[in-house]
Amino acid sequence: MSTHIGAADGQIAARVLLPGDPLRAAWIAETFLEDSQCYSSVRAMSGFTGTYRGEAISVQGTGMGMPSASIYVNELIRDYDVRQLVRVGSCGALSEDLAIRDVVLAISAATDSSMNKIRFEGLDYAATADFELLRAAHDAAEQAGLSTTVTQVFSADSFYSDRPELLARMVEYGVKAVEMEANALYTLAAKHGRQALAICTVSDHIVTGEETSASEREQTFADMVRIALDAMLAAPLR
Repeated sequence: MSTHIGAADGQIAARVLLPGDPLRAAWIAETFLEDSQCYSSVRAMSGFTGTYRGEAISVQGTGMGMPSASIYVNELIRDYDVRQLVRVGSCGALSEDLAIRDVVLAISAATDSSMNKIRFEGLDYAATADFELLRAAHDAAEQAGLSTTVTQVFSADSFYSDRPELLARMVEYGVKAVEMEANALYTLAAKHGRQALAICTVSDHIVTGEETSASEREQTFADMVRIALDAMLAAPLR
C-alpha cells in the first residue's frame, strides 16, 4: 500500500491509463471497462480496475503538472509493479496543423521544468515515448479509421506563463502541442525500464483561441481512450 494511492497488493493491473482529472478516470472506468471497482480515493484522486477485452486494466488520476504526476507514476511503478503507463489527457494546439479534438501521440517531450536539470546536474535529457506503444497506438488509430498526429510536445511547468511568446520558438522547431505531464512520465518510465506513452486530445487552440468546455474535456475524449486501450493490449508487456 503506497502513501498517495493506498491500494492493496494485486488491486492495480500491469497496464494503467493515466488521466489527470479523477472525474475523467471515473468516466473512463464506467464507459470502457467491465466490472470496474474503485481501489482508491485517497485525496479524491480516484483509481479503478476493470477489464477491457478480457484483460485487466487500471485507470489512475494523477492531478495536474509534473510534480503531481510524478508522485503517482513513482508509486505505481515502485509499489505496484506497473509495466505500461499511458497518459490520456488534454493538450493545447500550438500549430494550425492541429484542430480542436485532434488526437496527438507524443513521440517526445521538451520542457521548461527544472526537475530533469536537477536530476541530470544541468545536462539536457531527451524524454521519449516507448516505441512499441507508440507504434501500437498509431496502428490502432489507423485500424479504427482515426487520424492522429505524431509530434514532439512541450511539457510546461506553468499553465499561466509569464513568457507565452517563448512557445513560438518551440513551434519553429517542430513542437505542435503543449501539455503538462509527458516529460516526467517518460523520464520515470525510462529510469525504471517501463513502457510509457502520452496520448492527448486538443482541448484548446493557442493560435485560434478555440476551446472545449470543462465537461467536454471530462467526458468526450473517447477516441484517445480507445486508441490507448487497444495499444496497450497490442504492445507486449516488458
